[in-house]
This record gives sequence, C-alpha cells and structure tokens, in this order.
Amino acid sequence: MEVVITSSAAASGALAADAIEALVRSKPAAVLGTATGSSPLPIYTELVRRHRDGTGPSYDEVQTFNLDEYVGLPVGHEQTYLATIHRELTDGLGLAEARVHGPDPAEDSIPTAGARYESLIADAGGVDLQLLGIGSDGHLAFNEPGSSLASRTRIKTLTKRTREDNARFFGSVDDVPVHVLTQGLGTILEARHLVLIASGSRKADAVAAAVEGPVSATCPASVLQLHPHATVLLDDAAAARLRRADYYREVYAAKPAWQGI
Repeated sequence: MEVVITSSAAASGALAADAIEALVRSKPAAVLGTATGSSPLPIYTELVRRHRDGTGPSYDEVQTFNLDEYVGLPVGHEQTYLATIHRELTDGLGLAEARVHGPDPAEDSIPTAGARYESLIADAGGVDLQLLGIGSDGHLAFNEPGSSLASRTRIKTLTKRTREDNARFFGSVDDVPVHVLTQGLGTILEARHLVLIASGSRKADAVAAAVEGPVSATCPASVLQLHPHATVLLDDAAAARLRRADYYREVYAAKPAWQGI
C-alpha cells in the first residue's frame, strides 16, 4: 500500500486524475470503477476541467462501473448514484450513456442483481482502476463494519450512522434509503489498481484504522492492505492520526517521478 499525503483535497484529486489519464492514454478502452459522495469530487472536477480545456484524453471507449446504488428511489431521482455519476463525471467527459453502469435496483430483480452486475464487470474485462472513499466508521462502498472480507455484490442494510452521514444529500435522514446494492470487498479487491481518497479530520480515525490497524471486518477498508497495488491519497487533516506519517512523506518525496501512483 502506498500512502501519499498532500497539502489539500484538490492536490490529491490532481494526482488521481493524472493516474486515470495515464491509464486511458495507454489503454483507450479502460474500465474505471467510480465512487460517489464528496470524497471523489476533486478528482471528477479536475478530470472534467482538463477534458473541457482539451488537455485530457478521449474517453470514447472507456466504460465505468459504479460501486453501489440505492434501492427504493424512484427512477430518475437525482440522488441515485447512476444520475449522480452522470452529473458529476461522465456527462462532462462525453461518455455515452450505455458505457456508464451501475447495479440494477429494480425491486423485482434484486435477488439476481448482484450476480448480474458481477457478470457485467467480468464481461468488460474487469476494473482497471477503482476509485474509493472511506466512511467515518471505516466502511468501504456500502460494506459496513462486520462485512465479510470475501463478500460479493449484494443487497445491504445501511446503519443509522451511514444514513445520517448521507442525509446531507437528501431532505432529511428519513429520506435516505435503508437498503443499497453494493460491490463486495472481494469484488473490489479484483480491480487492478485501487485508489482511495480521503480528506478532513472526520476521516482521520477511519484512515488510521484502515492503513495501520489490523486487517479486520471491523474496519472494512483495511482490506486494502491485502491488495498488490493500492494507493491512499490523503490531505493533512485526514492523515493526522497516522503514526508513520513522516515515513510516508519521506518515501513519496524520494519516489521517481516517472512511476506515478
């Protein structure tokens, strides 16, 4: 696991954008794993800005796969994750709607939704680079504490804490759905490169548990320690509880520029 501590969320976002653009230039039909919420927004803002400025690569052949989706929202609701990723990223990059994917939340097909989504990812050749955020309790995607480290895409019940964290996107916590479809931890680990981004002091405890604590279902994000190519991008506030922060800064400062992240 590589931990990179930057001066700001925007600086972390620029590093992730660099990695995505390098991937797409080397592999025009790359498969990107996308996350929603506030954490990846600096990445998406930077990618769209570069694309509109004409400095970014073409995304015409790229496919994206969302980590998760709410169950129970009306079709077309602005807070579905499929609508969100269109609004925040893929429309700005010019991706065709058919190339942007998410789990199918139609209630009459929930029992098979996980297996169907796994097959769709496999048919695309697997995820090349998966973007991730981290919950304040250490959840990854919607794999809450206690989730199996080998879990696959499935329906999950959101905890009160997670629904409260997400209430800012809705009118109130009562409007936040109780159920979601989410990629499992085992599914996420199959991506070839994992990039987790976190900012702010509210994430510091969870980041420290994920990066320096034991690998445990108590902190689902700790599963990143098992991946051969995982990158954790943090601002100073999110890195505040890391015991080896000075080490991470020293190692990254000495890294050859050509390696990227």
